[in-house]
Amino acid sequence: MVRTSVLYQTPFLIPKEYHAKAQEFNFSLKEQEWISMIKKCNSMRELKQVHGQILKLGFICSSFCAGNLLSTCALSEWGSMDYACLIFEEIDDPGSFEYNTVIRGYVKDMNLEEALLWYVHMIEDEVEPDNFSYPTLLKVCARIRALKEGKQIHGQILKFGHEDDVFVQNSLINMYGKCGEVRQSCIVFEQMDQRTIASWSALIAANANLGLWSECLKVFGEMNSEGCWRAEESTLVSVISACTHLDALDFGKATHGYLLRNMTGLNVIVETSLIDMYVKCGCLEKGLFLFQRMANKNQMSYSAIISGLALHGRGEEALRIYHEMLKERIEPDDVVYVGVLSACSHAGLVEEGLKCFDRMRLEHRIEPTIQHYGCMVDLLGRAGRLKEALELIKGMPMEPNDVLWRSLLSACRVHQNVELGEVAAKNLFMLKSRNASDYVMLCNIYAQAKMWEKMAVIRTKMVNEGIIQVPGSCLVEADRKLYKFVSQDRSHTCSDEVYEMIHQMEWQLKFEGYSPDTSLVLFDVDEEEKRQRLSTHCQKLAIAFALIKTSQGSPIRIVRNVRMCSDCHTYTKLISMIYERDIVVRDRNQFHHFKDGTCSCKDYW
Repeated sequence: MVRTSVLYQTPFLIPKEYHAKAQEFNFSLKEQEWISMIKKCNSMRELKQVHGQILKLGFICSSFCAGNLLSTCALSEWGSMDYACLIFEEIDDPGSFEYNTVIRGYVKDMNLEEALLWYVHMIEDEVEPDNFSYPTLLKVCARIRALKEGKQIHGQILKFGHEDDVFVQNSLINMYGKCGEVRQSCIVFEQMDQRTIASWSALIAANANLGLWSECLKVFGEMNSEGCWRAEESTLVSVISACTHLDALDFGKATHGYLLRNMTGLNVIVETSLIDMYVKCGCLEKGLFLFQRMANKNQMSYSAIISGLALHGRGEEALRIYHEMLKERIEPDDVVYVGVLSACSHAGLVEEGLKCFDRMRLEHRIEPTIQHYGCMVDLLGRAGRLKEALELIKGMPMEPNDVLWRSLLSACRVHQNVELGEVAAKNLFMLKSRNASDYVMLCNIYAQAKMWEKMAVIRTKMVNEGIIQVPGSCLVEADRKLYKFVSQDRSHTCSDEVYEMIHQMEWQLKFEGYSPDTSLVLFDVDEEEKRQRLSTHCQKLAIAFALIKTSQGSPIRIVRNVRMCSDCHTYTKLISMIYERDIVVRDRNQFHHFKDGTCSCKDYW
């Protein structure tokens, strides 16, 4: 059907006898018919024609007609705020509706400061705002993080008596949350007599905005306990993100079940959030299954699965999906390339990583950020190409940060390069690093080289500067609870059982030819004490506890706060074979899947 101007779609505007009787017809039109004409407009040209006719007939004096003309011009996608302001100036006594319309129009055009200025004009002209004024204004404050102005508007809400309006209250919760004042969001929420699903959603989003993930799940639990709310998709995305950050796999699975029971179809944002949750909670296969079933994949979906595969050391698969993404003509961004380069680094795909780095710069015209350089330093460092990694750092167009030098220092520890390790440590200390792990890694390098005097100097420096080493710890799940272990831990009520289990495990390991790597002990003590210290590392205690408290054949999940030592890695591989258990260990930014005496990292980490 060919579209025609609104002026030619009605006998009221252009009748057949127009030339003879136009004036007679125009004057006989009713106001409601003109409003219908305004709503049928599809362009500024048509609106201006109707506006001209309205001015000729004098209908602009009607506030209802003028208001419709103003709102169509200000709020339509094809509208013009400059022309809307001209219409506004023709209105003799504009009220709150007209001011609200102009404010909403500026918000639509993302001219947010102008929207706030029009509210100031509204107050100066002594036009009292109504309950429709404030949600839009508070949305503006939330978007530009204008906390000061938001608080002033909150004062105006109290002054004009709109504090009990549920839409205003929901907007206040959202505004304070986006501006980082979650306590104020909670105060508004607690003062509400009547809450809606939007109230709960706004409070959950406010906590998510500040990374208060435990509070997110707590509020979501309280909402569900009331039993009369059905969560929106945006709320469930926040809840899934909380599960991801807290490694709360069971809660994440329950949320996924809730989605399947209550939603007929999941949008791409929800599906991507679920993929991200599963891969970061250690369930890579489930994340891959969801990704493969997605009807519509976008850049974020590919980014989530590529990063997930990188976390699990599956570099070849990550590259395969990256190439699939290119075939689908989905353009990768800088975030996708961080995942791709990380995947190459974790899997030891050095040449492929170098090619991807060049492709990012030359073909996709993406300027490398410090995160990309960090991935490349890690890639080269893990492969033992330490001098190349140092040259890359020196040739960067920006100043290297502590992350890059720390990555190089870690590689020097693995490859026992004292000289470059000292260079990396010196640069870290120049950056005023107070990260205890930097000092500990340098001590490790000296200990491996049996340079005890230099190690003692670093230890003394740590003490003098008040740098305290965070003890290595592990979290292990049993009976839907998390239990924490530190090295040589005897604080648990079942410590005797755990240490007895450690003794049994060591006995079994002897038959498999296991011998503790005592070179990892930093102290200049005898071999027996070194073996004793190694035997009570937190990961070994956590595994012993899980073997006691979990059923035969069930997987063991462990989360570490510091990097796993090579002795614990060897130990865990053998235990997975002896006790026929799958053991998943999250080692900071990488997952290790131990099964049948092997690890998914293929001993490259």
